[in-house]
Amino acid sequence: MTDSRATSAADPPSAFGADLHLEVRGPRLRAGLTDALREAVRSGRLVPGTRLPSSRSLAADLGIARNTVADSYTELVAEGWLVARQGSGTRVAGRAEPARAAPAAPPVEPAGRRPTYSLLLGSPNLAEFPRKQWLTAARRALTVAPHEAFGLGDALGRVELRTALADYLARARGVHAEPGRVVVCSGFHHGLTLIARALRARRVKAVAVESYGLDIHRGVLTGAGLRTPPLYVDESGARTRDLARLPGVGAVLMTPAHQFPTGVALSPDRRAAAVDWARAGGGLILEDDYDGEFRYDRQPVGALQGLDPERVVYFGTVSKSLAPGLRLAWMVLPEELVPEIVAAKGYLDWMSSAPEQLTLAEFITSGAYDRHVRSMRLGYRRRRDQLVTALARRAPDTRLTGMAAGLQAVLELPRGTEQSVVRAAARQGLAVSGISRFRYEVADSGWQLPVLDALVVNYAGPLDSAWTGTLDALCGVLP
Repeated sequence: MTDSRATSAADPPSAFGADLHLEVRGPRLRAGLTDALREAVRSGRLVPGTRLPSSRSLAADLGIARNTVADSYTELVAEGWLVARQGSGTRVAGRAEPARAAPAAPPVEPAGRRPTYSLLLGSPNLAEFPRKQWLTAARRALTVAPHEAFGLGDALGRVELRTALADYLARARGVHAEPGRVVVCSGFHHGLTLIARALRARRVKAVAVESYGLDIHRGVLTGAGLRTPPLYVDESGARTRDLARLPGVGAVLMTPAHQFPTGVALSPDRRAAAVDWARAGGGLILEDDYDGEFRYDRQPVGALQGLDPERVVYFGTVSKSLAPGLRLAWMVLPEELVPEIVAAKGYLDWMSSAPEQLTLAEFITSGAYDRHVRSMRLGYRRRRDQLVTALARRAPDTRLTGMAAGLQAVLELPRGTEQSVVRAAARQGLAVSGISRFRYEVADSGWQLPVLDALVVNYAGPLDSAWTGTLDALCGVLP
């Protein structure tokens, strides 16, 4: 039975100890209670030092006489299970920990050693998370939050965050956004799952995907029953004019501002071709703007969504700008799609934390988000410049390709050397991915992708203290 913490005027709050769940069995109440308490201590459910409820409180919860509880406590004190001190209440006695089996040895890494350095994709520099500023924003947001903010809330997300995002995205990314068209998600994966459900409900058969990308995103689409024919990518981005010849395709998933992982931008004529295709056939463009704020050689190109807000679903996230652990992302939807996504979200409800949404809203409106992005933009640009300098000096046969943007870079290798370089890096304690890991080809697509040997390196991820060593390890394994 659980202690409900019901108090009386005679019992100050300090008189109440831990909530307890006790199953008192047998016809004799005192014996049953004593056995239940003893087993709770023996099993570790009540750890040494835990303060127990007062005899009056526990008796009220269990519906038994106070003397029964007091006698049980006295017996367990005598046995050494509990200790009782004047003014300190009754507590679980300190006892030697029972011997435990030694933990199993961790699995051995495939290369025989745990990586010392990592250039794997997926994370910004987590040490740079603005803890102090985030805490300030949280304190301000929670101080003024209405009581209803801590309920289940609107399926679209907190209006404070949707309003802040609409203003920010219009200003910084050229997105046509209104709060009523913004949906807060618990990550890009969540948002794509919702869209995939809506597309399937519309009887869409296939969603084209770029020929380089993440297999987990293709998995979301195929898991919803959608085919995923590849759309070829070259130095100008996805070949969007080929969309018209892909049968049954009702949408296309793209990374136009900074193609992942090749690092190229979608050319202006191909941006226009994608929008023309969507308008002509009623298709949708799913725009993943995963790191659109980070462009180093010029101002970031505006989002594709601005060309036609009714034919583009815009995805954004703080996973690269702040931290993936926040689990905060958003979609800006065509107006006609809003009811369908709200319905899908109600069916598959992964609601983001309301306090986190309120905090991000305050973080954006206070200007702290802009300041943080500018700071990280400078830091990541320095990292990329250092990578370029190190390659020129120590690995001149390795060419860095793609534009100066984002958190990753592509290092083009001599033909046929990618896998041997990845294995050599692993032997030296460096985790890194080859670009073939992201290549997607289908046997009946009619396309033959040219074989590109390259590494895709996340220069943003390593901690400052590890960056020099990581760069040394990388240059040491390049041909």
